[in-house]
Amino acid sequence: MHVTTTTWIITVVVLLGFIVFDFVSHVRKPHAPSMKEASGWMLFYIALACLFGGFLWWKWGGPEGAHQHGIEFFAGYITELSLSVDNLFIFALIISSFKIPREDQQKVLLIGIAIALVLRGLFIAAGAAALNAWSWVFYLFGFFLVYTAVKLIVDEIRGVEETHIDDMLVVKWTRKIIPVSSHFDGDRLITRVDGKRMVTPLVVALVSIGFIDLMFAFDSVPAIFGLTQEPYIVFTANAFALMGLRQMYFLLDGLLERLVYLPYGLGFILAFIGGKLLLHALHENTLPFINGGEPVHVPEIPTVVSLIVIVASLAITAIASLLKTRRDHRSSAAV
Repeated sequence: MHVTTTTWIITVVVLLGFIVFDFVSHVRKPHAPSMKEASGWMLFYIALACLFGGFLWWKWGGPEGAHQHGIEFFAGYITELSLSVDNLFIFALIISSFKIPREDQQKVLLIGIAIALVLRGLFIAAGAAALNAWSWVFYLFGFFLVYTAVKLIVDEIRGVEETHIDDMLVVKWTRKIIPVSSHFDGDRLITRVDGKRMVTPLVVALVSIGFIDLMFAFDSVPAIFGLTQEPYIVFTANAFALMGLRQMYFLLDGLLERLVYLPYGLGFILAFIGGKLLLHALHENTLPFINGGEPVHVPEIPTVVSLIVIVASLAITAIASLLKTRRDHRSSAAV
C-alpha cells in the first residue's frame, strides 16, 4: 500500500475541516445536546467512516490485495471505537471533577479530542520504538486508575463532596507554570481576574482530556498495529474513532446519568482497566528493579474479555439501579 504525501496532506486537511465544521456549526454556541442530537451526529460520523472504508476498499483493493486494506480499516475502526469506551469513563471523571457546566462540555471535549488527534498522530509516527522507550508509563497510569477507582468508591460510600478546583493536583501543578483562575467565565478559555490575564479551568480540563487520551493510546494503538502494519490505516482508524467520541460520550452520559449505582460500576471498571494496564506493563517491563529489567511472563487480558467485563459491569449497574429506582418509587407512592 503506497500512500503519497499528497494523499496524507489531503486526508489531514479534510479531517481538520470536519472538526472545524463541527465546532462552527454545532459546538461554538454553548448548549446541552439532546439524545436525538447526539445520536444523529454519531450516526453521521459512523457513516463517514464507512464511506472512507469503502474508498480504501476500492482504491487499494486490487486483485492481489483482495480488498485487504479495506477490511483492515473496518477491523481497526471497530476496535478503536470499542476501546474508546475506556476513554469515556475517564472523560466523565475529569468533567465531573472540574464541575464543568453541561452546556460547555461539548467545547471541552471537541478541543480536547482535537489535541488528542494531534498527539496520537505524533505517537503513531514515532512507531513501535516509542512503546519500548515509554513502557514504564503503563505502571504510572495503571496505579493512577486503581487509585482513582478506590477513591471514587470510598468517597461515594462516605458521601464526600467533590474536590474544589483549587485543591486539584493538576491545577496546582499547572499554576506553577501559568495562572489558572478558580472560576469559569462562561465558555471562555482566557479571563481576567483583578486585571490579570489567566486561563480558566476549561483549559486545564481540555488539556487533561487530550493527554489522558494519549495515555490510552499506549494500549489502543498497539492493538490496531496488531491488525494492520499500514500507518495510514492506523491513523485514519484512530481519527474516525476519535471524531465520534464526543457524541458517544453524550449518548452514554444521557443513559448513565440515571443510574444511581454508576460510581460503583465505574470504580470497578477503572480498577479492572488499571489492572489490565499493570499486567501489560509487567509483560513489557524494562525497569531494572523488576525481574532484572526483563519482561514478566504474566497473562494479558484480551480486548474481547475487556469489552465483556465492561458491558457486564454496566448491565449489572443498570439492573441494580433500575430495581432500586422502582423500589424507591413504590416506597414513596405507598407513603
